[in-house]
Amino acid sequence: MAEKKLPFSKDEIHRIIEEYKTPFHIYDEQAIRDNVRALLNAFAWAPEFKEYFAVKATPNPSIMEVLREEGVGADCSSLAELLLAERAGLQGEEIILTSNDTPAIEFKKAREMGAVINLDDISHIDYLERHAGIPEVLCFRYNPGPLREGGNAIIGNPEESKYGLTRKQLLSALAIVKEKGVKRFGLHTMVASNELDHNFFIETAHMMFDLVLEVNRSLGIRIEFVNFGGGIGIPYRPEQEAVDLERLGQGIKQAYEEKIVANGLHPLKLAMECGRMVTGPYGYLVSTVLHKKEIYKNYVGLDACMANLMRPGLYGAYHHISVVGKEDWPKGYIYDVTGSLCENNDKFAINRKLPMIDIGDVVVIHDAGAHGHAMGFNYNGKLRSAELLLRPDRSVKLIRRAETIEDYFATLEF
Repeated sequence: MAEKKLPFSKDEIHRIIEEYKTPFHIYDEQAIRDNVRALLNAFAWAPEFKEYFAVKATPNPSIMEVLREEGVGADCSSLAELLLAERAGLQGEEIILTSNDTPAIEFKKAREMGAVINLDDISHIDYLERHAGIPEVLCFRYNPGPLREGGNAIIGNPEESKYGLTRKQLLSALAIVKEKGVKRFGLHTMVASNELDHNFFIETAHMMFDLVLEVNRSLGIRIEFVNFGGGIGIPYRPEQEAVDLERLGQGIKQAYEEKIVANGLHPLKLAMECGRMVTGPYGYLVSTVLHKKEIYKNYVGLDACMANLMRPGLYGAYHHISVVGKEDWPKGYIYDVTGSLCENNDKFAINRKLPMIDIGDVVVIHDAGAHGHAMGFNYNGKLRSAELLLRPDRSVKLIRRAETIEDYFATLEF
């Protein structure tokens, strides 16, 4: 079972709140470092394994710099994310651009940086050549369609997904770019998101290794690297268990030896682009209770809202909630925990069993370290909150200030 503990004491968080007004997101640096080390260790056997952090999960250069220090690159999907990677000190093939419906300016910037470009469609070959030129190294995103059962609600079944090339298109695309001078080739796929079954990713590895063999046999092209994408989930609910990274790594190792080594295609570089599982469990949304309301149900109103964490309102997603100082109290009350947006789905929890909550209590929402602050917005004139980094020495660093009313009005021409 997932243990839902806070990385700070009641006294620590109250001292932090004295300096930084709630709501804010706070990230546990040491836990993030330890976690990504576990991922890298699970694939230490692999030739030049590379983790490209999915920037969209937590697009803050201070977080990316921490990960860079651990040997992690960046998976980018926009111009801003490419620039964030650059500002975080990453360069060249430490960066991969995996976008879709990509504008020319993003291809140009990726080429300028020497980043790996991962094309999402066969038609993008001509577009890339026309606007940015064909690089020496090129990757293609594979969509297995009906050949791969599964997928999930977030990313969709492969046949229903907008991403990637079909098998037939992929083989044609590789032949085309070989004629255009590409010398180094990569394959990429991502067919699930927030998946907790490690066997899913081992099956994906088998699929991709079979594809590597087919490309080699039919086209005479030796694939240099395979990127399995991200999608490793996290245990949002206490009763869930995290993916066993060691079992995952060993399962993919066995597939590698059976299909790549046995067929003389070793070494093949492997990569992943995990975001959620790297930072997700180690980010917390800290909020203060402003109001209590008792009508047909009992409501607890926070100073945070859906603009700070969209997942519960968007997906109906579960996020664990701790009431600071009352972690061991009996959960004898049932509340809807709400924000202040003019939308009825602005709820962090519905019918949640919690200890008795009082106005002024500090409420911490767990597992907000990925797709939390990143998905913020300004609807209802809400302002994005601050991001803090809890350092290994227990000091706190402001890594993004809270927006102000002046920021909100700065882009208006009136």
